[in-house]
Formats: sequence, C-alpha cells, structure tokens
Amino acid sequence: MKLVVVESPAKAKTIETYLGPGHKVLASYGHVRDLPAKDGSVSPDDGFAMEWETYADKASRLKAISDEAKGADTLILATDPDREGEAISWHVQEVLRKRKALPKDVQRVTFNAITKAAVLEAMAHPRELDEDLIDAYRARRALDYLVGFTLSPVLWRKLPGAKSAGRVQSVALRLIVDREREIEVFRAQEYWSVAATFEQDGVPFLARLVRWNDKKLDRLSIGNGGEAAAAKRDVENGRFTVASVETKPLTRNPPPPFTTSTLQQEAARKLGFSASHTMRVAQDLYEQGAITYMRTDGVQMDHSAISAARVAIVDRYDGGYIPEKPRLYTAKAKNAQEAHEAIRPTDFSKDKTGGGDHARLYELIWRRALASQMASARLERTTVELTEGTGRHALRATGQVVLFPGYLALYEEGRDDAEDEDSKRLPRIGEGDAPARQSVSAEQHFTQPPPRYSEASLVKKMEELGIGRPSTYASILQTLKDREYVVLEKNRFIAQETGRLLTAFLERFFERYVSYDFTAGLEDQLDDVSGGRADWQKVLEAFWKDFKPKTVEVAEQKPSEVTAALDLFLAPFLFPDKGDGTDPRACPACADGKLALRGGKFGAFVACSNYPDCKFTRRFGQGGQEGANDDTGPLVLGQDPATGEEVTKRSGRFGAYVQLGEGKDAKRSSIPKDAGELDLELALKLLSLPREIGSHPETGKPISASIGRYGPYLLHDGKYARLTSTADVFETGMNAAVVKLAEAAAGGGKGRGPAREPLAIFGDSPVTGKPVKLMEGRFGAYVTDGETNATLPKGTDPAALTAEVALVLLAERAAKAPVKKGRKTAAKKPAAKKTPAKKATKAK
Repeated sequence: MKLVVVESPAKAKTIETYLGPGHKVLASYGHVRDLPAKDGSVSPDDGFAMEWETYADKASRLKAISDEAKGADTLILATDPDREGEAISWHVQEVLRKRKALPKDVQRVTFNAITKAAVLEAMAHPRELDEDLIDAYRARRALDYLVGFTLSPVLWRKLPGAKSAGRVQSVALRLIVDREREIEVFRAQEYWSVAATFEQDGVPFLARLVRWNDKKLDRLSIGNGGEAAAAKRDVENGRFTVASVETKPLTRNPPPPFTTSTLQQEAARKLGFSASHTMRVAQDLYEQGAITYMRTDGVQMDHSAISAARVAIVDRYDGGYIPEKPRLYTAKAKNAQEAHEAIRPTDFSKDKTGGGDHARLYELIWRRALASQMASARLERTTVELTEGTGRHALRATGQVVLFPGYLALYEEGRDDAEDEDSKRLPRIGEGDAPARQSVSAEQHFTQPPPRYSEASLVKKMEELGIGRPSTYASILQTLKDREYVVLEKNRFIAQETGRLLTAFLERFFERYVSYDFTAGLEDQLDDVSGGRADWQKVLEAFWKDFKPKTVEVAEQKPSEVTAALDLFLAPFLFPDKGDGTDPRACPACADGKLALRGGKFGAFVACSNYPDCKFTRRFGQGGQEGANDDTGPLVLGQDPATGEEVTKRSGRFGAYVQLGEGKDAKRSSIPKDAGELDLELALKLLSLPREIGSHPETGKPISASIGRYGPYLLHDGKYARLTSTADVFETGMNAAVVKLAEAAAGGGKGRGPAREPLAIFGDSPVTGKPVKLMEGRFGAYVTDGETNATLPKGTDPAALTAEVALVLLAERAAKAPVKKGRKTAAKKPAAKKTPAKKATKAK
C-alpha cells in the first residue's frame, strides 16, 4: 500500500479518486510543527539549531498518518510545489522518523494543477525532498523568529503601546508611513484649466487651451482666477479652425497571465477583494482542480496550455484573434524565480465554474490567461489642434479610435490612477474645418498629494522593491491591520499613531533593518539559498552578527533617553513650524512651558515641561489630519453644585471624556459622539450615570440606563437591551424600558438580548480558523474561538484586550482543559484501577 500525504482534505479526496486502489491519501491540514513561542527555540550559538514543536490540534491527524505509515510500503509526499509545501513534507517526514513509522521508500511528487493527467504524470516521476528549499524555509523561519523574539521585548520596554515588529512587516509599514509623510509635507498649488466644447457633425468634443498669447502652457501655467478669466475671454472672442490633424497608429499588447502578485492587485481593483480573501478563494479553486497553483511569480504557461488557449480563442472568435506565433512572457519583477507556471485555468473550454466569489475570481483568471494569447489591439491616436486667426492662441483635442480590438474584446487591465482623455471619441475632422463652439469653461484645480496606498498599489510597490515574497503579501497586510498599525478607509491604508511611532523608533534605532535596499538584499540572499547558491547558516550568521549587538545597545538605554531621541526625530511632525515666527513647542496653557514627547503606560503623548503644575497634554496624533493634534488639556466646564469640585473636559487614549474632581477618586465618563454640544448640565448628567429608572413592575428589581463602551443600554436583572441614542439614556421611561427589555429577551432566547453580540472581533484563529470574539457572559467577559472559551483574568479591562492576549488566553485554556478532564475521568473510572494490565497493553 502507498500512503500519499497532502495538505488539505479537499485535495486528498480529489487525488484519491485519481489514484484508485492501493493508495491511501491523507491530509496534514497544513503545517504540523512550528517553532514554539518561547525564548531559545532558535539557538544562534549552536549553528542556529531549531526546536520544533508539534501543534496540539494536529495530534490526532499525525496519529492517523503514523498508523497508516506503519503499514505502508511507500510514503508519497505530495504537498504544494513551493517552499512551504516542501517544508510541510519535510516536517511530516521528520515526525514519522521520530515515531519510527517512516517507510523505507519515501518519494516527493509535485504537480502544478490537480487534474488526473497532472497527478498521474507526477506520480510517474517522483524525486527526493529538495534540501535547498528546506534550508531556505529554515532560514526564513529562523530570521522571522529571531527578529520578532529579540526585537519585540525591546519594543515593549522602550515603546509602550507597540505590539510587535517583523522583518518584512515593519518595512511594509514604513512604506505606508512614508507615504503619509509625503502627504503631510505636500502643499497644494492652485492652477486653472481653460477648455472649449465644440461640435462637428453632431459629435461634441473637448479641446483644452495649450497656447495663449504665443506662450506654450503646461498644467500649472495659469495660476489664478484673473489669468483664467482673461484666457477664457480670448477663447470666447476668437474664431477657431482646425490647423492640423495628426494620426498615429498604436499597438497594445496583452498583459501576461496572472502571478500571485498581479492576481491580488487586479482582484482588489476589479472585484474589491482583499489580498487574503483572494488567496483563500484561489486556494479553493486550485483544490477543486479549476486553476493551476496560485502561489507563483512565473508568467509563462505550459506549451499544452498555450495550444489549448489558442484553440479556445479560435472557437470563441476567429483566426484573426490569435497571433501567428504563441506569445512567450518573461517576468520583470525583482526576485522573480519563475519556478512554476502562471495562474491559469486547467480547462480553457470552461469560462465559468462555481458561484459567488469563486465564479468571479475564476472568470477573471480565465479572461486574463486567454487574453494573454490573443492578438494585439490596433488603435489610432488622433490629435487635433485648433488655432484662432492670429495664431496666438491654440486648443488641442485628443482621442483614440479602436481599429481592431484584439485582446481588448475579452479583457482590459485595471488601473490604479484615473483614465486620461486619450480614449475619448473624436468626430471625423479635417484641416480648415471650423467646428461650432458650444461653450468655454475656466476651472480651478489644486495639485493633489500622492495617493495613499491601496492593497493593490502596496502589493505592486513591494514587488517592485523586492520586499517579501508574493506568497506572504496577504499575511503581511493582514498583520498590519490586526495590530492596528494601519486602518483601511475607502480601500486606502492610513497609518495610525502606533504605526507611526513604531516606524520612527525602528528608523531611529534600527535604520538598516527597515531600509528597503537591505530588506530586498536579504531576500536575494534567501533566494540564493533556495537555489543552492548560498549556505543558510552563513546567511543567518552575517545577519545575527550585526543585529544582536544593536538590540543589546538599545535595550540598555533608559526609556527617557529613547523618548528624547524620538522627540528630536519626530519634531517636524509633532511641532511643525506655524510660519508666524512663534515657537512651535510653546505650551498654549502656560507662559513658559515647552512641549515634548513623553512615554506613558498606554503609549506616547505630548505634555508640558511644567507638569504637574501645568496639566496640558496632547495626543500623539497624525500630523496633517484635521483634529489629529487638537489640544487636550483640561477645559473647565464649571463646578458641581453638590460638591463644589471642578467639572472638566479632557481627552485620553479612548477619546474625549468629562471628569469630576482630581486624583484617584475623580469620577470620569466618556462623551458619546451623539451627545451634542457639551455644557456643564450635560457633563453632570453623564457623570451621574447609571440612571435608575425604577423597579420593574413584575420582578420588583431595578431597571437602570447607562452608556457602555459599545453604546447606550438598559440593564435589569443581569439582562440587557440596547438603546438607540444617548438621549434615550436620559429620557426612556418605565413603560418604554419594560417593552425594550421584553423585546430583547424574546429576540435572544432564554433572556439573551443584544448584549450577546460580540463586543469585539480579533480576526480568525490560527487553530480553529474561526473568528476570535470577545463576548459578555453571565460571569463576565470572555474570549472564544468557536471551540474554546477563556474567561478574562480578574482586573482585565475588556476594552484594552488585544488579539495577542486573546490568543494566549485561549491557548492556555485549551492546554489545561484536556489534562484536567482526563485526570478526573481516569480517577472516576473504577474499571481503570481493576484492569491495569489491559490498560498498559492498550497504551502500547
């Protein structure tokens, strides 16, 4: 019997039907081992030896594989055809070797598509495991571990609020932060455009002013409204005729089939998919046998696939839509290895498969791959110049005519920037014609800063710079979002203050390791390891030799020294020159105070040098954004009539709040966004919460209204009902409260109202694959991954819980639960005590 091991159950099921009797196909469900998250998992002093640990949730899976392997004649490792696939096969082999379950005959096979022909062809030509790919995997894994577990503790001690740093993740974050800085220093420049709308043979077209008073104009030539008005009058008063018509033929060649990177970019542009979602859907399509392997930087298709594509083109169109010779492509991206085919359909005769997002992504892949073998599009670009009688003023119109669509009949690549006017339609027009002028306009414009990165443009930039590998882009971007270093608004990345501060810290103290050239150079070295051109341990030694002393140097600095260095490094951002001659560091709340960056328990902030006498503070915000650097020093609203203490408005880590009194005993309340204009009366109402409405007419227990982190609510006997607005907290009466509580109980079942909705979601669990949620339970807040529940430790603020802490709590709970259950069960079973011999035999 031959045992075949693959990664996924879907892949296993499909392949087993191809191989038939005599084969058993089992899935490892991805990686089975990893470096444990503890110090010493990689030992630089011992040749970078690694201590691997089997995933707890893979124990039953590995047992099944081991049991089958003991009775197998041959082990066939058929995981994915890339570095990670090679690593999974290696891990499975090593686990079986340790368990003395490894068959004598071990084979490695790879296939680029899960079709019967591809699988059987691979089975007929097995090979051994690729040691170079395995070394490259070990080198990358060790590097990521050493950077993370050496640098992150330094961050936690020196930079409160920072969560982690990664070898490639931090460089990707720097790209986003650098773009934010470019936007902040950008100064918009006013300019005007003058254009006239003409009509010829019933077809309107637009012509822009390109020469005025014998002066050639560029985009910024007309800089104010006065000049624009004068130019507009000259165009209105002139009689324009066609001085020249220039026609140039253009040829547009089709783009190559998708690579991992270009698929992520185009799916983001055309389908609105995130990089991680694109890869999940593509993985499913691959396992279903619909497309070839989706992790690749190759742009070439197999010769048989090219032939099939050409046949499909002729069937769909005609012979004029295929070039005389098949098209061959070469990757232009830095570090492209082209070890595998481009992403393409396995059957070009199928233009649809599945439904929903799977169907949409498949169609995109099918169109791109088929178009790559189609004929070029032939176009004609026409430029028409119109001049008035004196020749001092000229207008220009441009347009494009498609003479033969070629591949454009099927597919046109998306763009990150706006379309130009070249593709607009022009009428038939000749020299000497005098088209009818319909209108003249003068429009004001302002130069725009460079756009923030979208997922598509960031992936494109990383690929251009050679940062990371295409297969890792999706996880890198997801990590930045999960760590809350960036947010995605309107499909654009915006760097958050924690991300900006982390980048500044790394640039100031670890500049080399977040430089684009160094990171790309390290990728080159790792690729050399994959190709057998470099020794993985020597690559690690060269990195560690410089990196370790640098971390020790920074770790020995006092937090105050780190903060002072960051203060100077970030001064242009924190204290920009106002342009009025005043000191940008001058404290607005006192006469002689100076503002400076300080570190606190919850991150960095700006404070006055006269603290505690002057309590002025300001958030470490994002420069150049409205409201980001608003002053947050205490604003006195008045005095509480009952106590005589001051009521102040302040701003903290979680937003604006009101405070009564000073010190540890001061009472505080957040200010909801829908609270309206804040005054002393409203502040006192907020500080008086919770508000008791009265006793429930049926239970006699109190009903109260208040505002929590997740909005306004009613509370009665441990059961909740949501309120729609802050005003409802102060206005809801007894009758309305009873009705809302009854509706909430009926809607949730067994008294469960809307409070049973997640308080927060931290992304998918790496163990269960299900969302990790923060929930409000009967005995307090807890986190769950769909299989394990972990109560928050006493004193933990649910609002401050992070994804990392949630995963640690779940892991600790999962590790404890089976042991306790097993001990109790064993202790309660008298049979286990009566038959120790049988138990021992079974264990063997």
